[in-house]
Amino acid sequence: MAEDKLREYAVRAARARAILSDELFNEAFIQLEQDFIRAWKQTELRDDDARQRLWTAVHMLGKVRDFLVQIIANGRLAEDEIERILAERLQS
Repeated sequence: MAEDKLREYAVRAARARAILSDELFNEAFIQLEQDFIRAWKQTELRDDDARQRLWTAVHMLGKVRDFLVQIIANGRLAEDEIERILAERLQS
């Protein structure tokens, strides 16, 4: 993979780490999840549509977090590859 692309992955990983470590971001995710679950518990017995939408909302929060975690993992791999490339250059 081109070194420029690897550096792009590393930068994206740093941004994802910053997002996941942001207090306000985490507070928002916790609050939204709690609100969705509370609303889900309060749905009427026959309101399958509302329960489905709330269940989907809770799972979408997890998917956003998983997306950012995957970007971090890809960035770590890219950082390792950059280090390997630099080490090879130093040996040449």
